Amino acid sequence: MTSGYDAILFDFDGVLVDSEPIHWACWREVVAPYGLALTWEDYARECIGVSDRKMIEALCRIAGRDSLFDPVWAEYPRKKALFRDRMLLAVPMPTATRELLLQMAGPPLAVVSSSGRLEVEPALEAAGVRAAFATIVTGDDVRRLKPDPEPYLIAAARLGARRPLVVEDSDAGARAGSAAGFDVLRIADPERTAESVLARLGPSSWTPAG
Repeated sequence: MTSGYDAILFDFDGVLVDSEPIHWACWREVVAPYGLALTWEDYARECIGVSDRKMIEALCRIAGRDSLFDPVWAEYPRKKALFRDRMLLAVPMPTATRELLLQMAGPPLAVVSSSGRLEVEPALEAAGVRAAFATIVTGDDVRRLKPDPEPYLIAAARLGARRPLVVEDSDAGARAGSAAGFDVLRIADPERTAESVLARLGPSSWTPAG
């Protein structure tokens, strides 16, 4: 059984792919010339699940150098290009997650991400799972990013879903799903996404290969 869910809405970073270390490395490279140090602890606490603009605001605030926002923000296109290139070299999607997406039976699937479409869709194509998703909602499609519920509400509306399950790793994403009125499954480690989803949905959601 699938617990009555009529769609599964997956976050991208930290749920489908272990991409946060790549985001962090790209941002570290971009901000280093400005004398800004971005530790993993600061990145994990302030930057995961929020828009890149808010991330830069937080980074400058932590460093006590708010005046650097404009020049660092001007580097955003370069950061996105770095991220796309590194993701496509080897998409960090666990094998179990890929198999789950390709073999799930039942309700339609969607990706709901605050990242831009060019950061999400090419990676799904490269991983061979783009066709598993009925729709993709990215930061390019909404006026208000997570933790606002708008991204999840748009995805549910596109699928005609009234009781979707949201699969999220971040506080901001979980708040967005809850504010939309949907059940939220929190993921602590992208290596355990498939295991966690199967435990929630039940064995009939899985059609084993062969």
